[in-house]
Amino acid sequence: MAEISPLRQRMIEDLKIRNLSAETQRSYVHHVSKFSRHFGRSPDKLGIEDIRAYQMHLVERRVSWGSLNQAVCALKFFYGVTLGLSDVPERIPYAREPRKLPVVLSPDEVVRFLEAIDGFKNRIALTTTYAAGLRVSRAEQKSATWRRKSRPVGTRAWDRLEGVARKAVPCAGGLIFGGIRRRKWPAGRGFERGGNCRRSSRGC
Repeated sequence: MAEISPLRQRMIEDLKIRNLSAETQRSYVHHVSKFSRHFGRSPDKLGIEDIRAYQMHLVERRVSWGSLNQAVCALKFFYGVTLGLSDVPERIPYAREPRKLPVVLSPDEVVRFLEAIDGFKNRIALTTTYAAGLRVSRAEQKSATWRRKSRPVGTRAWDRLEGVARKAVPCAGGLIFGGIRRRKWPAGRGFERGGNCRRSSRGC
């Protein structure tokens, strides 16, 4: 069994005194050991410029954001607690969490997704929400408003709904509006009770 150096033993004791988890202890010791091996010198002989160079090394190797910040935490602990150099930790910057772009579905993927939804009401609700470009919270508000006032979302959103509904839900226009009484809708659209697919959605 390899002999543990007094410096490493002191760091392990500092970690135990603070009741950090066993996983955190292993991670911190591992990262400080890698830092030391990278330069081939004891870590207490390395300074802030060496830390900066090591961080650049990790970035150039495309180390993940999580691993990079684990190394930062380990070095902050080692220099700030084990070596007692209170001015060093604040000079070691964390890596900023990368901003991930949302996944954007293609029109065909949207159609396949909507077609796969179980339940007619669920399919119509999600089709309407997508077509109107609503957030979930906004869709819930609109749902409550429609129940009270029985009003659609507006001319532009109505046009989007009609186009998506025809693709995503066969004859959706007739199914949604077939049982609604004639009334004035945006842009002069009207629907009759019992209207079929051809009459209510122009032959979807």
